[in-house]
Amino acid sequence: MTRIKDKFETLKNNGGKALVPFFVAGDPDMQTTYELVLEMEKAGADIIELGIPYTDPLADGPVIQAAAARALKNNVNLSDILGLVRRLREKTQVPIAFLLYFNCVLQYGVERFLADCEANGVDGLVIPDLPFEEKKQYEKLFCKYNVDIIPLVTPVSGERIAGIVKNSSGFIYCVTSTGITGVRDKFATDFEEFLGQVKEHTDTPRLLGFGISTPEQAAGLKDYSEGVIVGSAVVKKMDIKGSKQEMIQSVCAFIAELKQALK
Repeated sequence: MTRIKDKFETLKNNGGKALVPFFVAGDPDMQTTYELVLEMEKAGADIIELGIPYTDPLADGPVIQAAAARALKNNVNLSDILGLVRRLREKTQVPIAFLLYFNCVLQYGVERFLADCEANGVDGLVIPDLPFEEKKQYEKLFCKYNVDIIPLVTPVSGERIAGIVKNSSGFIYCVTSTGITGVRDKFATDFEEFLGQVKEHTDTPRLLGFGISTPEQAAGLKDYSEGVIVGSAVVKKMDIKGSKQEMIQSVCAFIAELKQALK
């Protein structure tokens, strides 16, 4: 059982919804990432999703691509980020998931990476370029370690949903709409139908992500799922003029507004 499962059980018992902010590890630097995780938790974040910077992030829009480029300029790598999580575990037990591309895992070594995630306190992995058909060949390895492998489903996954969410753990990343990440003014998805399809095949909590950018949007979507993921809007809040402390305060004020909207 990971911290993610524990968190959802606590939220369910309290009638709460999960807020999961996303930002890129190492943007603008590793120390700021460390401080942001701790302050976001205080502001109301239930789970932290850290993006692993990558040179070709196919699912990411321009805001997150720019954040990844900034982190890469700092020569941030997977070992550094695992070490960051290990440091954080001295201060907090907030669930932490990585969003990364499978090539990063292959280069690191699949089993070595899973073992290091477990050892350093990483709770889950979101791997957007690992389809469930290919995931099957790693199933035994994934089951060996106490790390949730979090599947993604989209509004057009259709009959593939059953296979994607089979034996899932952590949560199901339910993509609000097709395309890349980024702020959206509105959504065309029938969320009742989409999330209902997912629920037919799994009891694993469902989180909506991609494009959710305001407290009003979070409030409007909260009844369809067990929570929301907010990425690009958080990263945009980090790109402000002023001191680091002012930036952290601005981001955490936004987190608090989002959490309030989910109540």
